[in-house]
Amino acid sequence: MLSPLYTSSSLPLLTPPPALPQLLLLHKSLSPQSGHSVSPFPSLTLTGALLRARATSRVLPGAPVQGLVGSDSPLPPSGLHSRRVFHTVVSEPGPGLPWYSRVGYVDDQVIFNYTSESQRVEPRSVWMAQNEDPEFWDFQNFWAQRWQAWFNASLNTLRELYNQSEGFHIIQMITGCDLREDNTTWGFYQDSYDGRDFLTFHKETMTWVAADIGAQITKRRWDAEIGDYQHWKRYLEERCIPWLRSSLEYGKETLQRKGKMGDNCKHHVVLPHSPHPLTTLSCKVSGFYPRDITVTWLKNGESRQQETYSEGILPSGDGTYQTWVTMEIDPKIKAHYSCQVEHESLLEPLSVPWGKEFVCVCLFS
Repeated sequence: MLSPLYTSSSLPLLTPPPALPQLLLLHKSLSPQSGHSVSPFPSLTLTGALLRARATSRVLPGAPVQGLVGSDSPLPPSGLHSRRVFHTVVSEPGPGLPWYSRVGYVDDQVIFNYTSESQRVEPRSVWMAQNEDPEFWDFQNFWAQRWQAWFNASLNTLRELYNQSEGFHIIQMITGCDLREDNTTWGFYQDSYDGRDFLTFHKETMTWVAADIGAQITKRRWDAEIGDYQHWKRYLEERCIPWLRSSLEYGKETLQRKGKMGDNCKHHVVLPHSPHPLTTLSCKVSGFYPRDITVTWLKNGESRQQETYSEGILPSGDGTYQTWVTMEIDPKIKAHYSCQVEHESLLEPLSVPWGKEFVCVCLFS
């Protein structure tokens, strides 16, 4: 008998049910416009600097693993909108880290959350809660519980496959779709085990890409038992995108807001005073939205982009973002230093001399 991860009975958990066309009506979704993929399948490699760790297990960058300090939200590249669903299951749950969690995002906004502790899908945005019918949440809850059962079997199978009897282990899965400004679309699926790529679905060729020997075993069995993965492509292109379009319509005041300068400024740029000898200049910018921003140190009015180190752009927890950039200098060399900020809420680049603090708040419209 095949183990749970490999059996064909587990795969329908990944397949939209017959009631899905009715769900699309409940979504009040906009009519999807046809489009074709113009982007190669995204690489979600796990070798980047954002890898988290608990015990010896690495964690997929950006995945909202509850209880892991420093995990950040998945953020779409500039110029597109995205719908993401993250699944996380761990072998050793603890306080703040449920055994299973399922979190949905539209762009950088959490829209729903499900955990093995709550056993219910809960809306996390006002605009989703107000616009979706009860049937939608019942549907989400039904499939969240099916996914939970599937992951339970899968985790046990993978531990056996890799001969692991104890220790902390984690499965993470991300699936979703993106809508670009030119109305082209693409969708993706990828999962990882213990922070390493496992299986990736290539929508254009309708094939699974295996990352290691264990994944190759799974792929061969799935190919033999299922064969046709057209339903995966249909889900990513014909169902995920309408969900995304309807969500963008529901949350347009939040998701498509633009910042603009006001008299009561709220961008927050801090350049701390420090006694000489000074070796590191720091510039923190916070309270901005949308996420895209450029912060650069200037020396005598000239950009020192190559010498500027960024800590990345992180959510502030209030719907805005923050970033921190530094630059090493030789205190013996006399020069004028300033921090330059470029953001769509600013009419022109903002330049703040070192040693001063500037507070300017973005008003959203």
